[in-house]
Amino acid sequence: MAYISPRVLANFSIAVDAVVANKVRSLLTALGIIFGVAAVIAMLAIGNGAQREILDQIKLVGVNNIVIKPIVEQKEEKLEEDVGKKDKKKFSPGLTIHDVRSIEDIIPGIQSISPEIILDTYVIRGGTRRSAKLVGVESSYFDLYNFEIGDGLPFSAEQQRLGSGVCVIGHAIKTRFFSVEDPIGKNIKVGPHWLTIVGVLNERLVSSSSISKLGIRDFNMDIYVPLRTMLIRYRDRDRITGEQLRLATMRSQGMIFDNNNVSPEQEAERKNYHQLDRLVIQVASTEMLTTTAEIVSRLLERKHYGVIDYEIEIPELLLKQQQRTNDIFNYVLGAIAGISLLVGGIGIMNIMLASVLERIKEIGLRLSIGAKKSDVVQQFLFEAIMISISGGVLGVLLGVTLAFLVSHFGNIPTIITLPSILLSFGVAATVGLIFGIAPARRAASQDPITSLRYE
Repeated sequence: MAYISPRVLANFSIAVDAVVANKVRSLLTALGIIFGVAAVIAMLAIGNGAQREILDQIKLVGVNNIVIKPIVEQKEEKLEEDVGKKDKKKFSPGLTIHDVRSIEDIIPGIQSISPEIILDTYVIRGGTRRSAKLVGVESSYFDLYNFEIGDGLPFSAEQQRLGSGVCVIGHAIKTRFFSVEDPIGKNIKVGPHWLTIVGVLNERLVSSSSISKLGIRDFNMDIYVPLRTMLIRYRDRDRITGEQLRLATMRSQGMIFDNNNVSPEQEAERKNYHQLDRLVIQVASTEMLTTTAEIVSRLLERKHYGVIDYEIEIPELLLKQQQRTNDIFNYVLGAIAGISLLVGGIGIMNIMLASVLERIKEIGLRLSIGAKKSDVVQQFLFEAIMISISGGVLGVLLGVTLAFLVSHFGNIPTIITLPSILLSFGVAATVGLIFGIAPARRAASQDPITSLRYE
């Protein structure tokens, strides 16, 4: 155990008595430290929360992904010389499986590619009916989006090739329809067809902010089938049916109109000629994202005969830009918190210097009865450090409270970590030590005889 000199203990005791005897002054002196420490903890908590949210969002959209979405309606502005001329609409086959195979065969560096077809439908089992989304995918989809199969298995290669009537359900589907039994191997009616469940996904927590920012859906209520199953059994916009030909003939003859008893959703679906609703491409490295996106854009433009009926997004780059913005915001908050701590330190030094003038007789009396200059230095340093540490403790409590209030009322995620508390507390103690040196040295330099005569 370390030995502590009785003189040091005596000097510490005198410093404690001086701080306690002037509670209000000590509290006001520590205000700068209190708010500075609180600002540091709250800032780091908000920054850590934002960082965690961005990382979670990157997991949701996948790493190194390029997302291609079809554009259903093309709007072109006419030039003045073209006014009055008859519109000539260019033909495009839309986003199809052929585009997927071309990208796979032609463009290097593609690690994984996942086409999707999404259908709004309903689920029926045991007299219960719920709306849900049926998603036609290939097995690469689950790895690309970091999905975990909790029970069962994903689609086999044979099931995908044959278009088998199998499905993988989300966690919420299992909870609602199979709350007391194992769903693996059971049948469930999805739309007009019965499907056999081969796998169940683990629950995927998605915040409302992620849904709005990233344009994603609640995956827990989705049902996934092989892409070929979707095309054969449910919907294939690339295939012309007899019903479509009949309706087109009736429209051309004026027998029916486009707006006859047709909802906006049905009208949008009728105009949608794209076979795929979404295409996600994963490249090998982040450095290849922009270049690959440009090459994919040129390839699709040629295959769609110059019609830009698709849009290409790189969610990870958007998220990293958002992360960069958050980092800048955190730097600004950190600078403000640092200035607060600096102002707090200056306040401690000023008050301690004023305290030296007020206590000149006390200092002279201590020196005249045998106290050394080092004893006076220690006393005033102890006072400055005690004020800083007590201010640091109060600042930690205030910072934790602020972080909780911001999370509760501002709906902003905050994460308080032990390193942030230790950092702010250590800075507070250091500030007290540094800014307490000048007042302590000034107090020790007083002449005892002159100090005793001071009025």
